Amino acid sequence: MIPEPTDVVVIGAGQAGLSAAYHLQRRGFDFAVLDAEDGPGGAWRHRWKSLRMATVNGISDLPGIPKPDVDPTEPSSQFLTRYFGGYEAALGLAVHRPVKVRAVRREDEDPAGRLRVETSDGVWSARALINATGTWSRPFWPIYPGRSSFRGRQLHVADYVSAAEFTGKHVIVVGGGISAVGLLDEISRVTSTSWFTRREPAWRDAPFDARAGHDAVALVEDRVRRGLPPQSVVSATGLIWTPALRAARERGVLDRQPMFTSIEPDGVRRADGSFLKADVILWATGFRAELEHLAPLHLRGPGGGIAMEGTQVAAEPRVHLVGYGPSSSTIGANRAGRAAVAAIAALPGMAPAAETVTWG
Repeated sequence: MIPEPTDVVVIGAGQAGLSAAYHLQRRGFDFAVLDAEDGPGGAWRHRWKSLRMATVNGISDLPGIPKPDVDPTEPSSQFLTRYFGGYEAALGLAVHRPVKVRAVRREDEDPAGRLRVETSDGVWSARALINATGTWSRPFWPIYPGRSSFRGRQLHVADYVSAAEFTGKHVIVVGGGISAVGLLDEISRVTSTSWFTRREPAWRDAPFDARAGHDAVALVEDRVRRGLPPQSVVSATGLIWTPALRAARERGVLDRQPMFTSIEPDGVRRADGSFLKADVILWATGFRAELEHLAPLHLRGPGGGIAMEGTQVAAEPRVHLVGYGPSSSTIGANRAGRAAVAAIAALPGMAPAAETVTWG
């Protein structure tokens, strides 16, 4: 198959991918955006309907075009799918979808050569690549003793729909992040729950200030610079006591238990040896970066991660990861898109056409 040539391929059309596309367009690059989803919205298309704009973490404007007025009661999946779709239309981005990227390879041994992007809908040949595939498609399921023996239902937050389906069942929620405590609050309103984590989350009485946010991002940046798997920014900033979570604490919902030692057919064996009967185990255990298609490039190092210099893969400067590690927040994704395009423009022989201004 003859590859379709372009300057840059962007994989993923979520917040990070759209930000990168905006800056590529402004600088006059020829580029293609490939997205595995059936329509706009990225991972937000799959968020549970009860996650409304009033309770979702702050969503930054995409570059150049601010969000429309927000109805706090509207599901975030609905609002952000509409916003992202309108953004694509306003910029005239002809996103190729649904397209699944199967593999990215070097076309030859020339470090300034081209990259071959093999997909479910043809092949592209690019001078540089911006990977913005996020994490939603790779939920992390811990390996736990007895997990396969459990006769009840097990699901990951990626599969969660609503609390109503658990009415009358005892639900165990595993995890110490925002999704875990938010879903504990929601599910506990219709049925009984228990909360298990490896360690007590760090709680904050007020939103973190700029210094705390900067320090948290710096910790994650240090890990990826050293080639270690990234941790979430939230793991460094801690969880904020919102009014809803304070109320949940008063109801006893946030009485955290240390992680159980094993799973049995009808429940779990607690750390103190006692048995807890359960009907459902909800794993709120996070996600991993979707990077399998980059495996032919052999980017991972001995530490298990990919050594980074900003958004650039240290060992392969033609490849940028945005929405990865320190840029996994919506603010970070916007900044990473801009930084990746600036770095690509600085590569030898990558000077684009005269810069064009489309928005903002």
